[in-house]
Amino acid sequence: MSWSELERLVDDVEADSALQRALKHCRSRKELILAARRLGYRITRIDLQRAWREEQREQEQEAQG
Repeated sequence: MSWSELERLVDDVEADSALQRALKHCRSRKELILAARRLGYRITRIDLQRAWREEQREQEQEAQG
């Protein structure tokens, strides 16, 4: 499952400034996915959509108290 790859990418980017620089120029989800794949991460558009939805839910829960 590529969801674990997305989690691995996030963990690696948080710990590695070179990865941060490599990905910060991405201007779209497509660019991000392609860059991540070139770096060896197997993520998909669905993974990004799922992560975005989870982030939205967390923010809504925090706002509600």
